[in-house]
Amino acid sequence: MLSPASPMGLAARIRAALPTWPVALGGSLAWAILMGASAALGLWLRAWETRAHIAEVMALFAGGGAVAFLPGLVVARLMAGERPRGAVFAAVFLALSLATIGITAAAYVLIYRSYYATWHAPAFTITWTFQQVFTTLGALGQFAVLGLRLYFPLGFAALVAAGVLFSRPPR
Repeated sequence: MLSPASPMGLAARIRAALPTWPVALGGSLAWAILMGASAALGLWLRAWETRAHIAEVMALFAGGGAVAFLPGLVVARLMAGERPRGAVFAAVFLALSLATIGITAAAYVLIYRSYYATWHAPAFTITWTFQQVFTTLGALGQFAVLGLRLYFPLGFAALVAAGVLFSRPPR
């Protein structure tokens, strides 16, 4: 992590951590394709037979990957700073994996919650609050059990490749 005593100000560190627009757009697109493909491969390996639902799950994972790439990369660059290549690899690996999983899980929670909202109590009541909390926890638990495994093996390999790619010294 960058130390508070760093000679570079916070705004300058954030500017330095931002990728160029081709890297941001190309990386988001590539990461979306890889995460969608990872979900598709995971479902195919588990012999899912509902093709329409496979497309929906692929879209969820691709969307999560597309949104997560830029914040994940920026946080990784902020964490790594000017550290050695191994530390940069670890920062990219950690930040990109947490951003991808977190944003995809958040999208899953919103979809899950919108489905069950039909049976929830009127908004902003105590019962509704409990329903929101437990619906969210149920969705997160279901994503942890059923969704995380869809990142293996392709998503994990893509994460290692991204770590190697973004830990290279600039040319």
